[in-house]
Amino acid sequence: MITIENGKLTIEEFIKVARDKETLTLSGDTRQRILASRKMLEKAAAGTQAVYGVNTGFGKFSEVKIGKSELKTLQRNLIISHACGIGNPMRTEEVRGLMLLRINALARGYSGIRLETVETLKEMLNKGVHPVIPEKGSLGASGDLAPLAHMVLTLIGEGEAEYNGHSIPSREAMERAGITPVELEAKEGLALINGTQALTSIGALAFYDASRALKTANLSAALSMEALRSITTAFDARLHEVRGHKGQMDIAREILELLEGSSLVTKQNDIRVQDAYSIRCIPQVHGAIKDTLDYALDKITIEMNAVTDNPIVLNEDEIYSGGNFHGEPMALLFDYLAIAVSELGNISERRLERLVNYQLNDLPAFLAPSGGLNSGFMISQYSAAALVSENKVLSHPASVDSIPSSANQEDHVSMGNTAARKLRDIVENTRRVLSIEAFAACQAIDFREDVKLGKETSKIYNKIREGVPFIEEDVIMYEQMNKVYDILDSYI
Repeated sequence: MITIENGKLTIEEFIKVARDKETLTLSGDTRQRILASRKMLEKAAAGTQAVYGVNTGFGKFSEVKIGKSELKTLQRNLIISHACGIGNPMRTEEVRGLMLLRINALARGYSGIRLETVETLKEMLNKGVHPVIPEKGSLGASGDLAPLAHMVLTLIGEGEAEYNGHSIPSREAMERAGITPVELEAKEGLALINGTQALTSIGALAFYDASRALKTANLSAALSMEALRSITTAFDARLHEVRGHKGQMDIAREILELLEGSSLVTKQNDIRVQDAYSIRCIPQVHGAIKDTLDYALDKITIEMNAVTDNPIVLNEDEIYSGGNFHGEPMALLFDYLAIAVSELGNISERRLERLVNYQLNDLPAFLAPSGGLNSGFMISQYSAAALVSENKVLSHPASVDSIPSSANQEDHVSMGNTAARKLRDIVENTRRVLSIEAFAACQAIDFREDVKLGKETSKIYNKIREGVPFIEEDVIMYEQMNKVYDILDSYI
């Protein structure tokens, strides 16, 4: 069970809840912060001073004052009118991540929401009542309004929810789980939907998989180096120390550790003077991607624990409107990550080409023992090329676009949700490319004689060979490609 503290959620805890369905509890201090914040908010709501979203309308309607008798109706209307999502449902893990991050933000005690409302959202998460949330429709400012509104629909017993693997009316899902829907009170609807939790959930999951993809990339690259009898001299630590980038130095060291004891790799001038860039520059390229991921982890951790509400309850006399809901910090980051992960796929596909192209190696064409009758790995490279080409299209930044909304009151938005979803697709494409490279590298290694693989590369080679044999004659390749993908996924 994960305990929500004051801004201390880690990426590992996020993954446990979102992906592994770990349950959640609130610490005693967290409960006290939420109660104190609500008391401040209720005092303000009882007064005559205009407070955005508490006793006023929303967006361009912020100048419209709402009477005390209509505050509950205001919050319900906010949710049902803002639930305008479009497209396929978000994945269950993304919805769970969204719910966790919204609870974590509310738990900081700056939102003025009731404790019982947060507890109900927590119970939904713990008991597997997952709102059905269309993945499109957010501008990334004022946060993820549409996706989060769909989350709140289920909280109030409206819309649809996934429960025990089936989409059913939310009220029925809540009833089966033994949870009473909430009637929203002053400011609660706004507190629940004003934030970046949808885009951060999607992006954080993609980031986690990108980090795992880098580990896969190092393994695939090391296998390719053995298959191509590559030169390890270029990985000498002293070469990388004189440039000074941490990621580059780390990757050079890791590749040498993976290859330790290998009889296949060579030294400068043993066979050739130098290798092509896709081999020789692995530390520089993979290292730059590692540095990007390290930077991203820091920013994502900050955002996972951020207060992205509006207005923010500082104390009973100061409830201020700001712009913490703006997704720009994550939009820029996810666009940056998209470029980095695309590069991981690009260089992998170029190594794959060197494995299958007989003009670039001393191996049979397309790694087919009997070429001509058999096509071998010819079209697997086509598939990889298609994926990296798609990644190049998807890498166009979403954050450079902005379309004004709410009668130009919200005149600059982040498109962070689009950036997160593009990143997710790029990461998946890249993982597929890396698995094809590893598949081909194992095939190429089997053409070598008197083979002794590296201490670590031998482990993944043996794991792949347990499930996927050497391809003597043409087989249904996608089945084997999928097996290698699954093996790598479970190995990392």
